[in-house]
Amino acid sequence: MTPMEQYYETMAASVIKGLEKRQMEGYYFKTAKEAVEKIMSMIPPHSSVSWGGSSTLTETGMMEALQSADLELIDRSGASSPEEKKALERKAFAADYYFMSTNAITADGELVNVDGNGNRVAALVYGPDHVMILAGMNKVAADTAAAITRVHTNAAPPNTIRLNLKTPCSQTGVCKNCLSPDCICSHTVITRFNRIKGRIKVFLIGEELGF
Repeated sequence: MTPMEQYYETMAASVIKGLEKRQMEGYYFKTAKEAVEKIMSMIPPHSSVSWGGSSTLTETGMMEALQSADLELIDRSGASSPEEKKALERKAFAADYYFMSTNAITADGELVNVDGNGNRVAALVYGPDHVMILAGMNKVAADTAAAITRVHTNAAPPNTIRLNLKTPCSQTGVCKNCLSPDCICSHTVITRFNRIKGRIKVFLIGEELGF
């Protein structure tokens, strides 16, 4: 085991302990492949599934696994109009399983997410019966302040570039605390406790994934 692998494993144990006291389930996997295999074993056939925008879901192979399984997919990307997209986003709140990553997670198990439209964080907070969160260990931050800084510094700028948005950070690489029409930092949600025990499950992966 390399020093970094050992560090990830040790840090993950601390995060999982923090998640558990907040009534969230935490799991650690050395590789994304192991995580995806475990997750797929937890989802009954014919379950309804939706997801929020996430590079991590693509990089891990999670999206490919979901799309090839016997599941009902609620996929807003297939919408033919803004009205249909809105309807699918609302239908996602009734999904059996909702998949996403987290922008950051503290060493003590708090989830920190910053969103543009808010549909992703809304589903996290309320709606789907099960929320499945995949996150690389690069998302771990010391505390909520460091986590928010991480989002504005490391996550938002590359995400605006990925989405081809015209924000100050996409042009300069630096957060300007903007109020741009394309701003993806509209809503900041800190999940410090989960009242429905086990509804939120966090799958930590010993790799650098997403932004």
